[in-house]
Amino acid sequence: MAEQEQESVIRVREALASAGVAGQVRRLDDSARTAKEAADALGIVPAQIASSLIFMADGQAVLVVASGGHRVDTTKVAAILGVDEVGKATADDVRAATSFAIGGVAPVGHPASIRTLVDVDLGNFDEVWAAGGHPHYVFPTTFDELLRITGGAPADVGA
Repeated sequence: MAEQEQESVIRVREALASAGVAGQVRRLDDSARTAKEAADALGIVPAQIASSLIFMADGQAVLVVASGGHRVDTTKVAAILGVDEVGKATADDVRAATSFAIGGVAPVGHPASIRTLVDVDLGNFDEVWAAGGHPHYVFPTTFDELLRITGGAPADVGA
């Protein structure tokens, strides 16, 4: 398992480097599986955590990079995407879509392109932090950079 985790972090580092991202992936001593854990470890507020969440939209995986300051409103997401139903993805769905385990899903480094929405609330901060491919790894970024590196669309997804 540790070998897989290492590969996932390397994959994120490579994706960030190829996208010209200056922020470096860093290891946290404690787990950052949740926005609160990550924020506590970094000394910031949960709203500054860019949580990469996979939802199933009419059976297709969708990535929502959401502010850790609130829950995602799936009704809003369905309306934005123009689909009938948006629901939680299973752990298997998440791994199939991203190749990451829940708790360490990065916004980049996926095996294939995923339709992505980026929470506009992340734009309220000069710096936000996203998972680096493993629950102990994160990297600094910005709202604009997340839009660029994910190819995502800005969206109001907060509940």
